Amino acid sequence: MRKGEAFTLIELLVVIAIIVLLVAILIPTLQRVKKQAKAVVCQSNLRQWSLIWTMYTRDNNGYFPEAAWVWQQAVRPYYTDPKICVCPMATKLYSEGGRAPFGAWSWTDNRGKLLSGSLGINQWVLNPPRTSTVGRRAPEYLWRTPDVTGTGSIPVFLDCAITGATVWPEDEPPELDGQFWAQGQGGSIDEMRRFCVNRHDAYVNTLFMDWSVSKVGLKELWILKWHREYNTAGPWTTAGGVQPSDWPQWMRRCKDY
Repeated sequence: MRKGEAFTLIELLVVIAIIVLLVAILIPTLQRVKKQAKAVVCQSNLRQWSLIWTMYTRDNNGYFPEAAWVWQQAVRPYYTDPKICVCPMATKLYSEGGRAPFGAWSWTDNRGKLLSGSLGINQWVLNPPRTSTVGRRAPEYLWRTPDVTGTGSIPVFLDCAITGATVWPEDEPPELDGQFWAQGQGGSIDEMRRFCVNRHDAYVNTLFMDWSVSKVGLKELWILKWHREYNTAGPWTTAGGVQPSDWPQWMRRCKDY
């Protein structure tokens, strides 16, 4: 182009088209990188919780809390940063318009303090009095202490739609992505739905009782050892005979276990 000449309209349109094409290529990559970074932070938070739960059990004769309606109350002296209570993919409170699986729950404790989070506890990991049955939790099924065998398959703390759940092998999966209540059944049925939250591309981040952290496939949740008598070959596992067509449509793309 000679001095003093301007770009033609066609040349400008070509440049704009190239820029648009590059943006279209880069945006999905940047979004994927951003999600991966948040997943790493979520796992980092869970690793901090491994230290917290280790300190708690060490200071309490090797036992988990008696109750964990809101688990922050049990471990209040052991952490100061509320950011580790949430998965970075789920920070907006339900009360502020957040929606599952990317919403965070909130609760006002007995001191009037607002607690919030998007992680939850396996409610079989508790140490209530041995003479009482709490909800559907039979005392003999509980993991009262981490001093047991097979800790690498026992989930303690993980991505969750609310504060925690008491799961059974027959619990049905969410009918829709983000549904964590059994339709028309109240909150104490099919509680696996609370953990079956699609935040990390068909995986949830999980802290196990050996204090390791790893991602778990959504369908893999049904083969973990949630309580002492939990059947890891239950009706929603390959060993138990589940068929790909048995899963809700949105979960059929997920890896089978």
